Amino acid sequence: MAAAVVLAAACSSSGSHQDGAPPSHRVATTQYRPGVAADVFLPSPRPHRAPLVVLVPGGGWAHADPTGLRPLADHLAGAGIAAVTASYRTAQQGVHFPVPASDVECAIDFAVAKVRAAGIDPAPVIVLGHSAGAHLALLVALTGDRFRTQCQYPAVRVDAAIGLAGPYDIAQLPQVAQTLFARSAADDPAAWRAANPVTWVSLRPELRVLLLHGTADTTVPPAFTTAFAGRLRAAGHAVQVELVPGADHAAIYHVQVVGDRLVRWLRGLPEPR
Repeated sequence: MAAAVVLAAACSSSGSHQDGAPPSHRVATTQYRPGVAADVFLPSPRPHRAPLVVLVPGGGWAHADPTGLRPLADHLAGAGIAAVTASYRTAQQGVHFPVPASDVECAIDFAVAKVRAAGIDPAPVIVLGHSAGAHLALLVALTGDRFRTQCQYPAVRVDAAIGLAGPYDIAQLPQVAQTLFARSAADDPAAWRAANPVTWVSLRPELRVLLLHGTADTTVPPAFTTAFAGRLRAAGHAVQVELVPGADHAAIYHVQVVGDRLVRWLRGLPEPR
């Protein structure tokens, strides 16, 4: 349990060192589910069509504060890309898998509906996650609506996914990932298998993936990213991996480290069919 607490603190995307002035492109904060909020960032002026990125925070599956991802969302909006930062329920609220995955799915559906209501055609749709949020983002992107429940917005399938320093193969860190579950891997192997993105790499080979990891990350080793990329490529995915020199687990989501890298990759995505 001590290891899980340490990882939750280290994986948090809620750091305040980036915050500074209020984001200039944030137009709304809305509960997409009772008690679960998302912040909407829109380009100005508003284009007829723009990519949409839904940003999912880390927190070791124990908490999910998206505050630290707001500067990155604002940077994307400044580059003409719609962005939504979304929280999700965790062990802190007394819930376990599949609830966090269900929340992330619903947050994506909400984001698309909200951006459309603002007069922007959101295409392509991308989900981005940091740390535990990267695990959930890739899980949801690969599985479509498998974990979707009681969401009031029309269902959406994402076109691409971005993972920042994700612990993707949860079978490799059972003591830490236990926070996500009500029971151990030995007691509920089906749930642990269902929650592992590695299980689903062959399900949507058309999904494009960008994986970034800092070479100085001592919280989640870069091997998690390189191994997962190998699994994705073997299943037919177009995958780009960037190991960022000197970046640690928190720096990997800072605007000055990944902001322009993300914009370049997003602008290179093909138009959805």
